[in-house]
Amino acid sequence: MNPLTDNRRHITRRALLGRTAAGVGTAALAYLLGGDSLLAAPTSPTQSSPKVLGGLPGLPHFAPKAKRVIYLFQNGAPSHVDLFDYKPTLKKWHGKEIPAEIQMGARLSTMTSGQKAKPVLSEITKFAQHGKSAAWVSDFLPETAKIADDLCFIKSMHTGAVNHAPAITFFLTGAEQPGRPSMGSWLTYGLGSTSENLPAFVVMTSRDKEASCGQIFYDFYWGSGFLPSKYQGVKFRGSGDPVLYLSNPDGMSSQIRRGMLDDIAKLNELKLDDFGDPEIASRISQYEMAYKMQTSVPELTDFSKESAETLTMYGPDVKRQGSYAYNCLMARRLIERGVRFVQLMHAGWDQHRNLNTQLKIQCNDTDAPSAALVTDLKQRGLLEDTLVIWGGEFGRTPFLQGDINDRTQWGRDHHPYAFTLWATGGGIKRGQSYGQTDDFGHNVVANGVDVHDFQATMLRLLGIDHEKLTFKFQGRYFRLTDVSGRVVSDLIA
Repeated sequence: MNPLTDNRRHITRRALLGRTAAGVGTAALAYLLGGDSLLAAPTSPTQSSPKVLGGLPGLPHFAPKAKRVIYLFQNGAPSHVDLFDYKPTLKKWHGKEIPAEIQMGARLSTMTSGQKAKPVLSEITKFAQHGKSAAWVSDFLPETAKIADDLCFIKSMHTGAVNHAPAITFFLTGAEQPGRPSMGSWLTYGLGSTSENLPAFVVMTSRDKEASCGQIFYDFYWGSGFLPSKYQGVKFRGSGDPVLYLSNPDGMSSQIRRGMLDDIAKLNELKLDDFGDPEIASRISQYEMAYKMQTSVPELTDFSKESAETLTMYGPDVKRQGSYAYNCLMARRLIERGVRFVQLMHAGWDQHRNLNTQLKIQCNDTDAPSAALVTDLKQRGLLEDTLVIWGGEFGRTPFLQGDINDRTQWGRDHHPYAFTLWATGGGIKRGQSYGQTDDFGHNVVANGVDVHDFQATMLRLLGIDHEKLTFKFQGRYFRLTDVSGRVVSDLIA
């Protein structure tokens, strides 16, 4: 038998694909990288039109109103009926069973699905109207109330997920099941980066000091899914070095480390030439980014040049690494340096049995920093092209979870059928409250906005047609909005 023929007969599938993929893979890689080099080209974040690194040809599809996004995600679901969606009917019906025609057999979590009584629970806060827009805001959010005219309150949000992880995944990736690319990944894949020395997509997490709920920050909330891993979010840690291994090991100089990285890059480039695997290109670029971050991150985290007025505005927790206030100021500093998408996630809003105590604590921790971020961006001329989003994965029930006679255990269950989030900057029509719920805040009755509608609108503000930003995977074209979604033009200035 011919030994060459016998060798081919025994060749593994992996080796075959590796040997034959170089030509096609290299062409695909060039498309994915949008013609950019493997190492980032120099750019200045202070330029009026900074050079875009990567991105797809032809994007943006039309002139963008927003260039970057800061998403203040409130894990656990803030109670819309206690904070934004004022319903006097709740006080009139307090303690009485919610009408069956309002609830309409709605699916609930297991925590209240078997609860025999569902008495209406009045708001535990006081509401007032604020600004020229006369927006209703709870007294638990006094700083947010001061900037009401800069905000667009979307009061008709609704979703299909009734539990936290699927609902958060749906908001951030367009599907309830893990495995799809997150918003930030889609944006950096489509639009590229404007920062040489920092990742295009950065994530920071925080939680209430009381650790009142067991919210978990899963990595797939900022994962790249089936996109190359260079587009996944880079998580900054809440203690120590924001990114691991920023410091050189003892005995290793910067020159030695630079030489090691250059040698590793050459070896990876040889493999890239052989296989054309985009993940090898991701590895090369991420090693280089890690080296650049040794210089850029210490400067980023140095607040010494921030004015006393700015630090005071963000609140007393602003210098505590890992706090929500610290992360909000970091978000502003990141987008100043060209970062495309900043995702802040703050857990602690899941008030099932501690609404009367924990809701106020949670508002105290997040109110001033959120408002300060908006004010800070506005003062620096950054709000016009920075889209800021504040909201959770769903709302809370207008009826009580627990016993109406035990005030210490009052709570509200998950409520996907109607809730509120707010947005500002980046082309959002500010100073309006959009959409309407019924008298109990239970169901949307006008101008409903579902999750895919919201995602489509966000992409439109960034100059992207949500139906055209796609990626072919396992034989079909995927997009952030899956197979639905409409742009809500009334939200756009």
